[in-house]
Amino acid sequence: MNRDLTVGKPSTVLWKFCLPLFGSIIFQQLYNIADSLVAGKFLGEDALAAVGNSYEITLIFIACAFGTNIGCSVIVSQLFGARQYRELKTAAYTTFLAGGGLCALLMVLGLIFCQPLLTLINTPANVMADSKLYLDIYILGLPFVFYYNISTGVFSALGDSKTPFLFLAVSSTANIAVDILFVTVFDMGVAGVAWATFLCQGISCILALMVVLRRFRTIKTEGKVPVFSWPLLKRISVVALPSILQQSFISVGNIIIQSVINGFGSSVMAGYSAAIKLNNLVISSLTTLGNGISNYTAQNLGAEKPERIGQGFRAGIQMVAALCVPFVLLYFFAGKPLVSIFMEDPQGPAIAVGMEFLRIVAPFYFIVAAKLVCDGILRGAGRMKEFMIATFTDLILRVVLAWVLSIPLQSTGIWMAWPIGWAVATVMSYNFYHRVNTVSTR
Repeated sequence: MNRDLTVGKPSTVLWKFCLPLFGSIIFQQLYNIADSLVAGKFLGEDALAAVGNSYEITLIFIACAFGTNIGCSVIVSQLFGARQYRELKTAAYTTFLAGGGLCALLMVLGLIFCQPLLTLINTPANVMADSKLYLDIYILGLPFVFYYNISTGVFSALGDSKTPFLFLAVSSTANIAVDILFVTVFDMGVAGVAWATFLCQGISCILALMVVLRRFRTIKTEGKVPVFSWPLLKRISVVALPSILQQSFISVGNIIIQSVINGFGSSVMAGYSAAIKLNNLVISSLTTLGNGISNYTAQNLGAEKPERIGQGFRAGIQMVAALCVPFVLLYFFAGKPLVSIFMEDPQGPAIAVGMEFLRIVAPFYFIVAAKLVCDGILRGAGRMKEFMIATFTDLILRVVLAWVLSIPLQSTGIWMAWPIGWAVATVMSYNFYHRVNTVSTR
């Protein structure tokens, strides 16, 4: 069902819209968590390290799909708020075509350069073969990742956050079962983990595309709808390209950090792999809620209701703060059993590494949550320059500090880079948001 985010009490509107988004990202993260869980429990520490090592590279591809999602979602939201339904459909079709071209290019580059990239980040010999195998299969399923992300961007732009949630709830639950089936019954090893994800994501993608096209048939427009528009592609690209660059550079930064971590051996790699999955569950959830705030902002600006932006900001802060409380408490005080879920040996050194990471990083979720709310408004308002400045500051600080602090403090120094980068970038994002809100409500 399509939802108008320009009417109603902002806090109520955002809660109803964003809670299914939060549920969706929880299930989305279950794909990656299930891969690591099955690899660690049934295949051992080296397999867990291989999946975690490969995961950092897959984030580059996800960044491109996610950025395309954001570009499409923001522009379609603006058109939906302005009731320009013909252009809305054209914007979505244009994104599908342009996204397909970008996906094909990435698949070619991925198959050519993933092996050198794994070597470049100091992948240990004992996990190299499995890392490469996992990546090759992942790249084959890249079209599913792209078209699913674009479809969910359209749903979100139309105010529908429930449909993607239902798709992900079913497919991610199935992914866990198929992971275990392929690994334990068919003895497929790391390849089984990758093929399970390929299969379940493919089904989600096809269903999402079918529903999007059916939904468009219910939106009445006059005349034949163009399937491509250069002006709309330009508008989409203005939002999408900075988002892609931002997410890609974050992924590259994470790969650099991974290369530093790899120098400490497979136990630290495995501990980090488990902890970063738990960390990314929170960050991805907060980012997705920020995307919901982007849709809210874009629809209201399209409807010429800028006075609702500040109200949405306050409601968004309350929402993400409430989300952070249970995660901070859980990760800080129950880190060991959570990290142990991924481990075959719950007493091994990898457990201590994962626990240390969570205890250093988790208390600062409140800070990064505020940043992501500000970023959501900046994206929805099309203020991509400010958005990128704050994001790159966070990234550069984390990468540089991870390398510098790892020298005297070993792996502990790497984990400390996260809170410092988040704190500085949050101050910048808030200042940028304040300027945008002041201008828009004059």
